[in-house]
Amino acid sequence: MKKLPIIRKIVVYILYVLFFCCFQVSFPEILSLNGQIADLMFVFTVLVAYMFGFYDGMVVAFFVGIIRDYFAGPSITGLDGKASPALGIGLLVMVLAAAVGSSFFTRRMHRNTAFAFLAIMATTAIYKVVGYIVIKTWALFVPSATYSVTVGRMIVRSLAPQLLLNLIVTVPIYLLLRFVGPYKKGINPKLIDEHSDGGNTWLTL
Repeated sequence: MKKLPIIRKIVVYILYVLFFCCFQVSFPEILSLNGQIADLMFVFTVLVAYMFGFYDGMVVAFFVGIIRDYFAGPSITGLDGKASPALGIGLLVMVLAAAVGSSFFTRRMHRNTAFAFLAIMATTAIYKVVGYIVIKTWALFVPSATYSVTVGRMIVRSLAPQLLLNLIVTVPIYLLLRFVGPYKKGINPKLIDEHSDGGNTWLTL
């Protein structure tokens, strides 16, 4: 009987990782706006880390990151002017997103629902802004790499649509993890032990 919760957690995580990754790669146009697509992998990883803690988030981030690199890894223009796959970027993004998600006011706010949405907004904004700065900086040192997107255009055509799409998919993903997730009643028992003073505010509005 003691093994059942562990089996449930493993099976649910495997199913959700495969489902969200495959769905995003296979049907990216279903939820898209201004060239941006709903980042199911990103949202799923951040929510797991936010709701169930750092270790769960890191494990999910590792596998989602590998799948992301394999199927949708970005390419980068090297100093020689040739584009090549930038393997490891997806894994790095997922790991950092999980790290931020797992520590986003989780102790103070007891991982409540409202702050789950704020965690998605914050991590999405950080991802887009940092990505813009990195690409812009890289283009300065590589003559053959051109990137003329202004800050205003990035905000309007990239950041804003991505925030909206990610917030939309946060609703069903959160509900799945909360009610049909890896833990009974949507609560990681280890985190309850660590925050026993949280009482019945756990994962509530």
